[in-house]
Amino acid sequence: MTLRIASFNIENLVTRFDFTGFRNQLRSDRVLKLFEIRSEADYQRLEAARVVAATDDTRQLSALAIADTDADILCLQEVDNMEALKAFEYGYLFRMVGAGYRQKYLVEGNDSRGIDVAVLMREETRHGERIEVQDVKSHAALTYHDLNLYTPSLGPNIQPQDRIFKRDCLELDLLVGGRPLTLYVVHFKSMTNGREGGDGRASTMPVREAEVRAVRHIIENRFGREHARDRNFVICGDMNDYQERIDVIGDRRQGYEFVPRDALPSALDVFSQDGFAENVMRRRDVLDRWTLYHARGPEEQHLCQLDYIWLSAGLALSNPTAVPEIIRNGQPFRTPFPPGQEVERYPRIGWDRPKASDHCPVALSLHLP
Repeated sequence: MTLRIASFNIENLVTRFDFTGFRNQLRSDRVLKLFEIRSEADYQRLEAARVVAATDDTRQLSALAIADTDADILCLQEVDNMEALKAFEYGYLFRMVGAGYRQKYLVEGNDSRGIDVAVLMREETRHGERIEVQDVKSHAALTYHDLNLYTPSLGPNIQPQDRIFKRDCLELDLLVGGRPLTLYVVHFKSMTNGREGGDGRASTMPVREAEVRAVRHIIENRFGREHARDRNFVICGDMNDYQERIDVIGDRRQGYEFVPRDALPSALDVFSQDGFAENVMRRRDVLDRWTLYHARGPEEQHLCQLDYIWLSAGLALSNPTAVPEIIRNGQPFRTPFPPGQEVERYPRIGWDRPKASDHCPVALSLHLP
């Protein structure tokens, strides 16, 4: 029996317009800055037209990327609400894959922008095994005080009574063909830009580390510290951190050099350091594990893995040859691919946009013991 799981940051699947860019230039789209807009009413009219026109292309590309995962269970990040999820599934994904994803789960979390984690599931796997949901639990209300995870290193604006998860840790208990599987879906704190040229990744790492420790606490509390790693659990999502990256040196005119950097400090060490869980992406070649391209011009650009399917130690041992697939056909043409990795982009992909997402979906086929 094979189960296929995918994770995808679908990038701002929202149902509302954001008009704050009229007063805050940092939130204004770059194309509108090319025009002289004299009133807020004109700004709202133009911004609404821009968003509607761009969104149709984007969501067709998102649906294509999801269809190519061929997943039985799909974990999503950056979903506005259940209405947005239903509208996307019916209006776009259904046209690609048919009436597959009938089971939908989303709990409103803590994100200030209102973006949540969500799960779409088939009623049966591709091989005819029934997928049954036994329980769904949100952990969005957990505080640093609850789990004794508060430290001053979290920053001056964080207090012990604040919630740990910047979005949520959504826990789903499943039976797949009668076999148990527990799924944890997360979207950790972003690597916001550092102030005054500081390192945003380093400054936000204590917050992500607390989130990772909280997920591990939830799992060990659920199954017992001594037995948790042997149980069937999977941790999926955009974790906004990496243990390695590929520095990209050069430009499209002169060509690129791809330089791996390994053993970087990471909040995710909490999962891997003692064999608690395995990032099976590391079974791929070192230059072929990336799911996102980050760039601030030619001086700072790299490829890295932000999107994960972590397997419990027991599941990883039962699936020694399982290797994740990365769907990169929805990446914009500005993304530099290491040699031998180029793919055929979806129709209407642009230099920077439209695109399926800034992230690549990751999919993995598993055997459940």
